[in-house]
Amino acid sequence: MDKNNIPQHIAIIMDGNGRWATAKGKPRSYGHQAGVETVTRIATDCAQIGVKYLTLYAFSTENWNRPIDEVSALMGLVLTALEEEIFMRNDIRFRVIGDRSRLPKDVNKKLADVEERTAANKTMTLIAALSYSSKWEITDAVKQIAQKVNAGELAAEDISDRTIDEHLQTAGIPDPDLLIRTGGEQRISNYLLWQIAYSELYFTNIYWPDFNEEHLHLAIEDYQKRQRRYGKTEEQIENETK
Repeated sequence: MDKNNIPQHIAIIMDGNGRWATAKGKPRSYGHQAGVETVTRIATDCAQIGVKYLTLYAFSTENWNRPIDEVSALMGLVLTALEEEIFMRNDIRFRVIGDRSRLPKDVNKKLADVEERTAANKTMTLIAALSYSSKWEITDAVKQIAQKVNAGELAAEDISDRTIDEHLQTAGIPDPDLLIRTGGEQRISNYLLWQIAYSELYFTNIYWPDFNEEHLHLAIEDYQKRQRRYGKTEEQIENETK
């Protein structure tokens, strides 16, 4: 792994907790608990190797449709995970993106407390996508922009890509360089659809609870072998780097 070519921003779809637990004859909640431990390991390693932003798909808006006992267990795990001193120990700033209005009050309070407590940390920003979906995010951004147009604060003809960027939950955060999905599925699942327009995608069969630092480094090594062209030709990119 070339430590001079570490992705600035890695986004991860943490998939496979439930299937991992089922394969072991355990309840799905057991897999989610193991997944929290993986978050601690991977976030720590990312901060140490030079990743600046790590965005984790923790709970989607569609996940609210899961059985109520599983949803309750997941909300409890959010509180448990936030008790970890991983943020202060590794100088990690914490942020949340998603529809917070649907989250329980105690979860919202804890999220706000950790965001405030870690606001001055600088080594890496850990972004938790909670009660999040990209379609919800883009719809919300469009509503904000439409309100400004109606109020005369913004002309419709002045709306650009940058306007949309500024009204997304991720405003101020660079787009992901690398998107990793664990668990064997090869789809995006309504995650950061606008932001990953030119991200490199990496899929692995490893379930999230088994995903470790070595697997992360293999994903980064694969990323480092790719040429990111952003619509240009290979020859153009090579000439620009000379």
